Amino acid sequence: MSKITAAEVNKLRQMTGSGMMDCKKALVEAEGDFDKAIEILRKKGQKVAANRGDRDASEGLVFAKADGSGKRGVIAVLSCETDFVAKNAEFGETVEKIVGIALESGSTSVDELKGQSYENGLTIGEKITEMIGKIGEKIDLRAFDVVEADTVVAYNHPGNQVASMVGLNGNGEQVIEAGRNVAMQIAAMNPVSLDKNSVPQSVVDKELEIGMDLARQEGKPEEMLEKIAQGKLNKFFKENTLLSQAFIKDNKKSVEQMLKDIDGSLTVTSFKRFALN
Repeated sequence: MSKITAAEVNKLRQMTGSGMMDCKKALVEAEGDFDKAIEILRKKGQKVAANRGDRDASEGLVFAKADGSGKRGVIAVLSCETDFVAKNAEFGETVEKIVGIALESGSTSVDELKGQSYENGLTIGEKITEMIGKIGEKIDLRAFDVVEADTVVAYNHPGNQVASMVGLNGNGEQVIEAGRNVAMQIAAMNPVSLDKNSVPQSVVDKELEIGMDLARQEGKPEEMLEKIAQGKLNKFFKENTLLSQAFIKDNKKSVEQMLKDIDGSLTVTSFKRFALN
């Protein structure tokens, strides 16, 4: 076959974003066939992905978005290894596009979302593999979740290291504004659950155990330990469950009270919060 020209190498580089030498080697191996060369580069990405499977992808971006109806929202984490990659414009555009596809497709899991079409014949999973080959870092769609409710509000904290979504059982501008405030509360205060009834029993048991141990170390009578531990557990519920937390914009009332001031039946039906650290 004829010699691979610099123009052909540059064309493949523009098409794929891969390095010049990688593009030249792929074109040589593919005997000048661009489609085969792209497939070779994608396979190289898959090989890189396998080699980097044990690397820590602790950086990245978190992004949440509600759909046009305001009744469904999704939140996702696209992780990478370095802050440098996370701040790259293409990386940010990719996570936003993935979230947009999630809203359009109705995906409900990471695996389902990875199988959705991205662009140029690639699925989202294949796009991520392509990015791994191009950038040389471990990249992964680390987490994904959905909230559905009468009103869903998403909040992305500046820098996209933390994002949250909240679903409420009401409609209207006041409910949307309340949702924004509650979503910010979730991002800032990281509640463990919606209310005390939804705290996992394993967490309750552990808090009671810790409370009894602390009281015992303080020399409290054995017959008082359970009561003291229950008091500490109630404090834990107040500080760590969303509806019982002090509202960050007015700590004289709880989140639950703030919502009921708007409408006596208004409450949070579900929420999600993802953070990189």
